[in-house]
Amino acid sequence: MKIQVSTLALAFCLAGCATASADTTDTASAADGAAQPGSLEDAAADVAAAANAPATVEDAKAFVARVEKELGEFGVVNARAQWVNATYITEDTDALAAYFGTIGTEMQVKYANEAAKYAGLQGLDYDTKRKLDILRSALVLPAPTTPGAAAELNTIATRLQSTYGKGRGTLNGQEMTGNDLEEKMGTVRTPAQLQEMWTSWHSNVGRPMRSDYVRLTEIANQGAKELGYPDTGAMWRSRYDMSPDEFAAMTDRLWNEVKPLYEQLHCYTRTKLNQKYGDQVQPATGPIRADLLGNMWAQEWGNIYDVVAPKGAGDVGYDLTDLLVKAKYTPEKIVKTGESFFTSLGFAPLPASFWTRSMITAPRDREVICHASAWDVDNVEDLRIKMCTKVNGDDFVTVHHELGHNFYQRAYNKQPFLYLDSANDGFHEAIGDTIALSVTPEYLVQIGLLPRGQVPSADKDTGLLLRQAMDKVAFLPFGLLVDRYRWGVFNGSIAPTELEKGWNDLRLQYQGVVPPVQRSETDFDPGAKYHVPASVPYTRYFLARILQFQFYQAACKQAGWTGPLHRCSFYGNKEVGAKLNQMLSMGASRPWPEALEAFTGTREMSGKAMLDYFRPLQGWLEQQNRGKQCGWGA
Repeated sequence: MKIQVSTLALAFCLAGCATASADTTDTASAADGAAQPGSLEDAAADVAAAANAPATVEDAKAFVARVEKELGEFGVVNARAQWVNATYITEDTDALAAYFGTIGTEMQVKYANEAAKYAGLQGLDYDTKRKLDILRSALVLPAPTTPGAAAELNTIATRLQSTYGKGRGTLNGQEMTGNDLEEKMGTVRTPAQLQEMWTSWHSNVGRPMRSDYVRLTEIANQGAKELGYPDTGAMWRSRYDMSPDEFAAMTDRLWNEVKPLYEQLHCYTRTKLNQKYGDQVQPATGPIRADLLGNMWAQEWGNIYDVVAPKGAGDVGYDLTDLLVKAKYTPEKIVKTGESFFTSLGFAPLPASFWTRSMITAPRDREVICHASAWDVDNVEDLRIKMCTKVNGDDFVTVHHELGHNFYQRAYNKQPFLYLDSANDGFHEAIGDTIALSVTPEYLVQIGLLPRGQVPSADKDTGLLLRQAMDKVAFLPFGLLVDRYRWGVFNGSIAPTELEKGWNDLRLQYQGVVPPVQRSETDFDPGAKYHVPASVPYTRYFLARILQFQFYQAACKQAGWTGPLHRCSFYGNKEVGAKLNQMLSMGASRPWPEALEAFTGTREMSGKAMLDYFRPLQGWLEQQNRGKQCGWGA
C-alpha cells in the first residue's frame, strides 16, 4: 500500500520511514535553526535530575511548547536527508539518512520519556494532555536510552529499507526491479513464470533481512518498555484514543463484519483459478496458491479479473488503461487529472513547487524507492509525491489516492505542530481511497475519458462490483494480518526461530493462501513487503478500507446521489468539498470519533457501508458458490 509523510510523521519514525524536502536554498538556514539535542547519556541525566523535583502543570505546558518548536525545526532538515535517500540510493545517502534518523530518534526518546513523567499530572488542560500522549506513543520504533542504541537501530532500519529498494527478482532468468516485477505479476498467466517471480523476489529480498529484523525487534522492545509499554506492538495499538486491547477488539469486530463477504469472494475466485489451471496447479478446495492472484503479495486480486470475470456479465464495457493510452495520457497528465478532482471540490490547486520537486516517474540514472508515497516538508506548502508512475489504470487510481494525502496535509497545516496529522492513521489512507472510489464510469465521462455512449448499462453491475471487490474486499485480511504478525513478533508469541512459520500460518488463517513453493526458516517472506522493512504500521490500511466506504457513502448522500452507490461520483460538488475540509482541517486535534462524526454523522467505525456497497455482489456470489466446498480449513 501507499504512505504519506510529513515532517511530523518523520519526527516520529526512523530513517526507514520516507519523508520529504524543500529546495536547497533554504538548507543552511534550516540547519542553523534546528535544535541540536544532547546525547542520550545527557538525556538520561536530565531525566534523572528532573525526577527529584515535582513536576507542575506549567512545566508540562512549557515542555510541550519547547518540543513543538524543536521538532518543527529539526523535521525539515531530517526530511531533506530522507527525501534524497529515497530518490537517490547510495551508500552516502544511506549514511546521511541514518545519521539524521539517529538524531531524530534520540530527540524522540528524550521527549517521550519526559512526556511520560508529565502525563499523570492532575489539572492538565485538554491540549497539553493530548500532546503529551502523542509524544509518549508516537515513536514507530523507540530506541532505549542505552548508549549507542539509537544509532544501531537507525543503521539497521536504513539498511533494511535500502535492501528492499535495491531488491531484484527474475523472470525467465532475467533480472528485474521490484516495480517491474509487480507489473508483470498482474499480466503473466503462466504458473511457472509466476512461481519464478514470486520465489526470486521473496528469497532475494526477504531472506537477507532476517537477522537484522530480529535485532531491530529486540532494540525497539527495550525502548517501548522504557516508555511503559509491554512491547512495541502494544505501543502501536495505543494511538487510537482507546486502550491497546480495546483497539485490537475493535479490529476483530470489523473483520468479523466483513469476513463473510471475503469468504464468498475467495470461494468463487478459487473455482475460477481451478478451471483455468487445473487441480495440479490450483486444487478446487483448500487455500489458493498465492502467486496466481495477480499481485506479489496476493493482497489485491484485480489484475486477474480477466480470469474470474463471469460470462456475459463480466465485460464492464471499458478498460481504463486502454482509455488512458488512447487519450495519450502521460504520467504528468495523470497527476494533473488527479489534482483536478480536488480542485473541482473547491480545494486550491497544488503549489507550483509540487511540479518541480515531485518524483513522478522513475529516473533512469539511479536507484530509487518506487513505492508510491505522498510527502509534506514544511507543513505549509511544500507538498509532493514520489512515484514511478506508468500510464495504466492502477497508477491512475493510485495518483488519486496519493493526492488525497497531500490535500489532507495542507488542510490541517494551521494546527499546532503535534496536531499536524490525521484523526488516526486510517483516516489519512481512507481520504485518497474515497476519492479513488469515485473513479467510476460517471467520473470518467465527466473528465472526457469515456464517451457517454460507452457507459456500462445496469446489466454490467455484477462485473463492475466484482472488479472492485477483487481489490477492495480481497485486501481486507492482508490489511489485518501484517500487523497481527508484527504484534506477535513484538510480544514473543511468534518466536525468532519461527518467523517464517508465523507469517505463513497467519496468511493461511486470514487470507486462505499458501506459498507456491516450500518455505523454511532460512526465509523471511514478510521482508519482501515494503512496510515491514520500512517499519510502517499496517492496520491503518485495514481501517482505511472500512472508513473509505463510510466516507464515500456520506459524500454521495451529501451530493444527493440517488443511483446505485457503486456508480456514484461527487466530482465537482463543492458542498461535499466544504464538509470534507471541515473534517480534514481538524487534523489530530480531536479524538477520531469526533472527526468521523463531523463528516458522516456517526462516531462508530463500521463495515456496514462496505457491505451496502457490495450487497448485490454478495448475493450473486452466494448463488455462484452454491454446492461448492467453501473455506480452506485453517
